[in-house]
Amino acid sequence: MAKFTKEYKLQVANRYLNEIISYRDLASQVGVDHSILRYWVMLVRYHGDQAFTFPYTNYSSAFKLRVIQSITEKNYSIREASAIFHIPDPCLLRRWKKQWEAGGEGALEPKEKGLSTMTSNQKINKVKGNSSNPSVEEMKKELEHLRMENAYLKKPESLSSGKTITNEIKAQVIYELRNEFPVIRMIKIAKMPKSTYYSIIKKWNQPDPDRKWKRRIAFIYHKHMGRYGYRRITDVLQEKGHEINKKKVLRIMRDLGIQCIVRMKKYKSYKGEIGNVAPNILNRDFSAQKPNQKWVTDITEFKLFGQKLYLSPILDLFNGEIITYTLESRPTYDLVDKMLAQGLTYVKEGDDLLLHSDQGWHYRMTQYRRTLKEHNITQSMSRKGNCHDNSVMENFFGILKSEFLYLEEFQSIEHFKAKLEQYVYYYNHLRIKSRLKRKSPVAYRISTELAA
Repeated sequence: MAKFTKEYKLQVANRYLNEIISYRDLASQVGVDHSILRYWVMLVRYHGDQAFTFPYTNYSSAFKLRVIQSITEKNYSIREASAIFHIPDPCLLRRWKKQWEAGGEGALEPKEKGLSTMTSNQKINKVKGNSSNPSVEEMKKELEHLRMENAYLKKPESLSSGKTITNEIKAQVIYELRNEFPVIRMIKIAKMPKSTYYSIIKKWNQPDPDRKWKRRIAFIYHKHMGRYGYRRITDVLQEKGHEINKKKVLRIMRDLGIQCIVRMKKYKSYKGEIGNVAPNILNRDFSAQKPNQKWVTDITEFKLFGQKLYLSPILDLFNGEIITYTLESRPTYDLVDKMLAQGLTYVKEGDDLLLHSDQGWHYRMTQYRRTLKEHNITQSMSRKGNCHDNSVMENFFGILKSEFLYLEEFQSIEHFKAKLEQYVYYYNHLRIKSRLKRKSPVAYRISTELAA
């Protein structure tokens, strides 16, 4: 019979469990006996994805006896007991049962193999004080010792992955082999103090001191879909009254294998010298003392379903709130004109407003400049090719793309638009900022209005 890989066996067993097909039909397709297929399926039911990764290759007489007793005491079948105890082949258990029935527990002892080698003879002679006629009992003990050494030496390297083999790794090896060999003898082979082993094992049984923090941090992280890094998660926890510093949050996030997502670049709207350029009145002074004092705007591009979409928002520098936005399939002037018209509905009488942008051609248009002048809005523009002059808007686009565009999955353009509206609401009403006293933009604006 062909030798099948464990991945293939798992795939076949899962086919039976997930499809409507009989054992005989599937066995015929695969080319194995249906009884073998039944055992594969039984292994998967008891051990899942690890069904064909067997923990042992050598079995102690105590283990064999325990399996046989399960058959007599719990009325398991040979196949079922083999599957429960994760034995590769039921024939192996059937052979153990016959040996036990014929010769009792002593018949389950492993047979001596390979004792004619020079290394084995030297070790046996050393035990006997260089005697040339060691007893059968001593040979069995030496063989058991060799099996123990062999089993122990195979494990640490695979667990350490090339790193230094620590006492924790040694303890883990001994713990995994505890049902096959005596722990005290394994500790001697590992050359570690007995107290050290039991101290390490005791720690495993104690609850994780960071378990509550891990639950809280994971909840906040997934609630915000990976958009929060360790600093903002620390702000949330401290705002709720928990005393924790950002270094501990960072360490726990690394333990959990989670981190904030990466930001991307934006669409460039500059197309050369078109129209007039306004002076850089903002001059990187991104602070504002009240709402509707300083606004910034820009355009960014999305590529979805083979199409391009262009977003034009207005952001208030007082609290980082998105005042309004427009989304179109082409970056025409209408994109900015609609945005400006919507934004003007939020301007109140007496507001001394400054609106800053880059030198994109939309903002140089005569119609745009005229509208600003009619509403007594001061126009400001970044210097040519200097994105830092409008860095707050750049920062928002980076957040938007990393927290929304590259995180969500969309079924259509209309679905994207609906999700974008939800994200803007989330950004304004739920997403906290450290500089806003750990409040969202809208909550901060409302709190300042109430204080005034």
